[in-house]
Amino acid sequence: MDHDYIHDQAANLQEMGCFNSKPNDAGAIRRRPGSIGEVAVFVPGLRVPKSSDELPLQPLGDGLPRRLTERLAVLRNRIIVMAAHEALYMTKPTWRITITQHGGSKSADLLQALEDYLPTLLGLVKDGSELEDKVQFAWMNQEDDAEDTSMPSAWYEVLSVLHLMALLRLSQANSLLVPKTSIEGYHAKVSEENKRASVEIFLKAAGYLECAIQHVLPKISPEKRWKGLPVDLAEGILKAICMQALGQAIDVQLGLAIDSPKATLAVKRRLACEMVKCWHQAHESISDLPLLDGWAEKHRLFVTWKHIEAKAAAYYYHGLILDEGNSEKSHRTAVAALQSAEELLKESKAACEAFHAASPKPAAVGIDEEKIHKESSCKVRINKDLYNKDNIIIHDHADTVPPLPDFAVALKPDEYRLPPPLTDTN
Repeated sequence: MDHDYIHDQAANLQEMGCFNSKPNDAGAIRRRPGSIGEVAVFVPGLRVPKSSDELPLQPLGDGLPRRLTERLAVLRNRIIVMAAHEALYMTKPTWRITITQHGGSKSADLLQALEDYLPTLLGLVKDGSELEDKVQFAWMNQEDDAEDTSMPSAWYEVLSVLHLMALLRLSQANSLLVPKTSIEGYHAKVSEENKRASVEIFLKAAGYLECAIQHVLPKISPEKRWKGLPVDLAEGILKAICMQALGQAIDVQLGLAIDSPKATLAVKRRLACEMVKCWHQAHESISDLPLLDGWAEKHRLFVTWKHIEAKAAAYYYHGLILDEGNSEKSHRTAVAALQSAEELLKESKAACEAFHAASPKPAAVGIDEEKIHKESSCKVRINKDLYNKDNIIIHDHADTVPPLPDFAVALKPDEYRLPPPLTDTN
């Protein structure tokens, strides 16, 4: 990409006053989450690279090729402007009208800018390079207590870029899955096309994070990882968001199966059980981290809610399949599973309310809670009436809750490979 073209594009964006990354924008970008509209996909606030007038991009020693340094600075400054715009678009609804007049969300353009930046950035860490720790990189945090984190590490910058790319993909999926409101105030149904497109986007997000966990984190020394990285980039958070992306992709698939007359109960149960496995791993990854109020606490509440909701759906479909059996035992275990589904549904509603109290209103994606409640109650009542007439005691379901089937998760993250490094010579 031509150096002058990049520089001109960055300058043009900076002329749009509402998109500039200024010191007084920090409170809007890094802020306690409030009402940011209806969401189908939770996205922690975007980490934004710090602008040069706060923490300049400075060489910390000799040996940096001038052309490589200049290109790095130009590309990064462009990203600073675009990321600040996108962060404000996502977290400050009152500014969206102004921002939309300038084209609305620029997530696709920002993703392309990040892709363009990576080859130059990786030029600092190519085999045999001594430039890995020669440049200071700073980013504004969202989930960590510290407002920003600055490190002389190109791999820290690569990790931050992949994390931002993943969150931008989650934001794109959210845009596809939140029902659009008509002029009359009615929610339009999310199209099947949008749902299927969101699944592909979720897998791309998971792929970025898998690459970060497997190929970038190990490049950062243990000391820097434990003492230098913010909570936003902790391995547990990266794993939690990766599993969230897979879990929400399966949630969408389950919604498509529910809408399809051809989908069997076995298919729906399998999807629900796969979803439980994803959310369980996300919950385990995030539960032990020192998350504070704000985005971090909201993140934890979201994962807790979706984990419980997934278990409610899994026990519901498991109970329906068990109820198709002809034996007394199958009907008793069906009752136990369906009662578990009802109790988990109550827990899910409480967890949803806790999330809602600290966050935007969640939008329904795949699971029909009202249907689960009605059908579970009906099946339990019918089975209890049947066996009580025959003087058969239905034991407390807590003693007889059947285990959920163990299915491997079929969806896999899209493989993402870091691009080849761009050097001063090529």
